[in-house]
Amino acid sequence: MKKIKIFTLTFAVLTSLFFLFGLEIVPEHLQIQRILDSAVPNDVIIIFNSGGWGDTPLEKAEDFAPIVKEIQETLNDWGYNSIVIPYNRTKNNLAGKLAGTKDFLNSFDSSSEILAEDLERLTAGLPDKKIIIAGLSNGGAFARETMEKISDDAKNSIYAISVGVPFWYGDSQPGNMLQLTNRGRDSLSAGEVRDLLLSLIETPFRWIYSKVNGDDLAFAQAFQVPGHAYSWSSDMVGPQIVNFLEAKLQNISKKE
Repeated sequence: MKKIKIFTLTFAVLTSLFFLFGLEIVPEHLQIQRILDSAVPNDVIIIFNSGGWGDTPLEKAEDFAPIVKEIQETLNDWGYNSIVIPYNRTKNNLAGKLAGTKDFLNSFDSSSEILAEDLERLTAGLPDKKIIIAGLSNGGAFARETMEKISDDAKNSIYAISVGVPFWYGDSQPGNMLQLTNRGRDSLSAGEVRDLLLSLIETPFRWIYSKVNGDDLAFAQAFQVPGHAYSWSSDMVGPQIVNFLEAKLQNISKKE
């Protein structure tokens, strides 16, 4: 029993030290360089942030990519050249997941500061460009945290669309940001404990059922919360985004 207590105490101390002084989230410089390279020929740059770990490729993010695609098509219809740049918050390996966990527990304080500083430098050098940070769930929380660190001057060029932010991140309202919660019907955003517990209990069964049927459903995707699905066709999503973008981008000179 004494050995178990010593082991438990040692594990707790080491874990605490890791999260205090361990791996830091440092997004690869290549991501920012890619944004810089894409900025020149485009009026608007959309920075895509997936939910979960933030490492889902754009083409596989079936829960949010369709909305981002509609945003881009709307901008193109208005005469604005635009491009979507995925922003990976977490590397897809053990070290990346551990560092991502630490950043998650710190409400993305480190990684959002890095992105905010990079975007401020970008807008200072290219003031005619507009940037939209779009994020779902944890990605939405990351987008909001980034906007809170953007200066008032840079906010003339940087906007954010945050979708389905989990309730534990709070309800701050930084400027130049649209936050969607399916008008309060998203149980994850509203913190509906009963719905969340039921969804959590159903998750492993839904995941096993998907495997039996031959569906490649990730465990995180099997966690399906009432109201946490967002569709562009819904009057709680598409029209809200269009109105927001119209108000924010009306000062850009459209191409003939």
